[in-house]
Amino acid sequence: MLYEYTLTANKHHFYNITPQVREAITKSNITSGIAIVYCPHTTAGITINESADPDVVHDLLLSLDTAYPESNKFRHAEGNSTAHMKASAMGASETIIVENGRPILGTWQNIYFCEFDPPRNRRFYVKVM
Repeated sequence: MLYEYTLTANKHHFYNITPQVREAITKSNITSGIAIVYCPHTTAGITINESADPDVVHDLLLSLDTAYPESNKFRHAEGNSTAHMKASAMGASETIIVENGRPILGTWQNIYFCEFDPPRNRRFYVKVM
């Protein structure tokens, strides 16, 4: 089963999409398998990380800004080269084990859509099998 979701991303941020992934798993009626969460954009990504402390997202964004700073030497005409680099570093998808109709996530884990080139209207997909 494939499910499409939309997201309005107004700022550089990690948007928690765990509720949508749980919804897709429930709708699929698959009780044991996998869920693949996929982002079809080249300036955004998907990751799994801590959800208990919002400072973790802040620190991740700060670290990505440090690792991939803006430069006037970049040649990409749109001026969003750092967003492409950050998206490549995060990756376009995550695979989550599904058991008993629920995603297997650690105590503090959530699934995030990582926006690096806002503002944008975005899509992401959840494939449950």
